[in-house]
Amino acid sequence: MKTVLLLTTLLLLLPSGTLTRSDEPVPIEVLVKNSLLNDNPVTYRTEVVPGWILLGAMRKLMDSDVNFKFTYSDDPHYGPFLESVNGLAGKPEDHTYWELLVKVPDGNIIRPNVGIGCYIPNQNEQIIFNFTKW
Repeated sequence: MKTVLLLTTLLLLLPSGTLTRSDEPVPIEVLVKNSLLNDNPVTYRTEVVPGWILLGAMRKLMDSDVNFKFTYSDDPHYGPFLESVNGLAGKPEDHTYWELLVKVPDGNIIRPNVGIGCYIPNQNEQIIFNFTKW
């Protein structure tokens, strides 16, 4: 009886999700679109380990798909800043940049309050890189 009680107590003290956490790959989509030219968007697919940041997913995608490329710079105050996708770079003089949006599974499109260095993609999300103006 004491063993059962001790085991039950230990299970209750485990952090939520400890026994159900999966390291199964998380599928995500990356959609690249140019809002200024209204070109057809291009979709890329990859899988990431749960908890990976978006920058890691982008590196994996670039390593596995020769058609997807990006560059970024490291800002000492704000972290990684996305400069170009597939050869198209934002230009301050033209007021253009790559906007990060996320289409969540319920269909809503959100603007994360973090960038590519902190955002953690969730299963079945569509990451949207939207070339636009400010």
